[in-house]
Amino acid sequence: MATSLVGQMYDMILLIPGMMEAVKIDLRISRKSVLLLSSVIERGLSGKDDEKDGGILASIPEDALVELKTIAQECLEKAGLTDLSSKLKLIGKDK
Repeated sequence: MATSLVGQMYDMILLIPGMMEAVKIDLRISRKSVLLLSSVIERGLSGKDDEKDGGILASIPEDALVELKTIAQECLEKAGLTDLSSKLKLIGKDK
């Protein structure tokens, strides 16, 4: 499936009535999983290659990306892993 077609599919799915409704999710996961999930979200949202290819992230509105970043940050805060995540990022930049 071409990346532009995938982007169009996501655009269509995001426009389905009810997709903007808030949902409450009671999520109980380990701190390890929170840290990994946050890293995956941040890495995926940086998606510089995806934007060039016209992939999924290229078609997502900016406010939705901000919301995902906020979710990742809130998960880290609730799990008490904000400082650890920051230090891991610094170590990753040193490589």
